[in-house]
Amino acid sequence: MNTLVEDNPARRRFEILVDDALAGFAAYQLRGETVVFTHTEVDPEFRDLGLGGTLARGALDQVRARGGRVIARCPFVSAYIDRHPEYADLTTG
Repeated sequence: MNTLVEDNPARRRFEILVDDALAGFAAYQLRGETVVFTHTEVDPEFRDLGLGGTLARGALDQVRARGGRVIARCPFVSAYIDRHPEYADLTTG
C-alpha cells in the first residue's frame, strides 16, 4: 500500500491518497499562517488501516515545515495532538 499526504489548497484540505485513490482528507481554513483544522474524514473503504493518523501526521509535518501554526477545531486532529505531544508546540488558540 503506497500512501501520500498532500495539501490541496484549492479545496482547503490535506488529502491522503492510497495507491493514487483519495482515501480521506483533513479540511482546514487559513488565518494568515495559522491552519485551522475543522474536519477529518476517511472513506469507509479505507478505515481501520491507520490512515487517519498518517493523514494527521503528514498534515502537521507540512504545517511545521512551512513555519505555520495550528488550531485543532477538529476533534480527531485535537486528539491526535494530545496523543503525540511532539506536535503541541504547533498549537495556538
